[in-house]
Amino acid sequence: MSYLLRRIVFYIFTAWAAITINFFIPRLIPGDPVQALIAKEQGQLSTDAVHSLYVLFGLDKQQPLWQQYIDYLGQLTHGDLGLSFTFFPTPVSEVISSSLPWTLALVGVTTVVSFMVGTGMGVLAGWRRGSWVDLVLPVTTFLSSVPYFWFGLIMIELLAGPNSFFPSSGGYDPGVTPGFDIGFIASAVQHSLLPALTILISSMSGWILSMRNMMVTVSSEDYITVAHAKGLSDRRVMLSYAARNALLPNVSGFALSLGLIVGGTLLVEIVFSYPGVGFQLFQAVGAKDYPLMQGIFLIITLSVLAANFIADLAYLVLDPRTRKEG
Repeated sequence: MSYLLRRIVFYIFTAWAAITINFFIPRLIPGDPVQALIAKEQGQLSTDAVHSLYVLFGLDKQQPLWQQYIDYLGQLTHGDLGLSFTFFPTPVSEVISSSLPWTLALVGVTTVVSFMVGTGMGVLAGWRRGSWVDLVLPVTTFLSSVPYFWFGLIMIELLAGPNSFFPSSGGYDPGVTPGFDIGFIASAVQHSLLPALTILISSMSGWILSMRNMMVTVSSEDYITVAHAKGLSDRRVMLSYAARNALLPNVSGFALSLGLIVGGTLLVEIVFSYPGVGFQLFQAVGAKDYPLMQGIFLIITLSVLAANFIADLAYLVLDPRTRKEG
């Protein structure tokens, strides 16, 4: 229990630090976002109107910095992430909530599937090393070294085209109205196939290699020899003894992958112009939309912290030594 309490305190402190850094970054970077917004709209505003914009975006220079910080924390408690410059006057929370389901559906599903399939293949390859399974290792090694975006470009070149079943960009067909109906869902699934296949193939190879290496290391441990000497079946020794202990390092990697789901596979979403959080962040950077960037960074950071906390809970279940420490 003490181990869990220490981790909770650590994550609360880390979340506070992330929120604080997220507050100061837009105020320390060069430039004036309000003036950039006025220049973008090519409007002529009075002094009072300009001051109102500063107040609206929480950048009132007439207010002490500590007071701005307190106001910012107060806004966060109400789920207020500010207003987007690009989609003004739409709140940042609405912009993120419109793109978040796309990223969760695409990257979330592919991350879980690649982890499960890759880990299972890695267990088999490590336990039966020297067999035909090792023939796939050179292929997985090559695929794990190929960047997502480069693999995505190759997929577009080979599989997408004017008469191809696979669309090369977008989240759904232009003439389709978003909604929970068969037409929209079918179009969304069709547009997600290429980016999903790109993420799945590239990430699955990494899970195979890491799990195989851990299985090879664990297989030489004394408790594996004892398990065999007890007359336990080969399948039970592989799954209950070797795979369970070899899985621990992969749990940390999987937790980080879950946290990065919210950020999306940024370059993949850019390559396929997929309307997820990663592509939204790319547009925000290009438009110097500081509130939107700030909101996305905060959501990504908190997601990573939440995923790591889940990994700590998994360690409590999988590793008895952690429970003894608590």
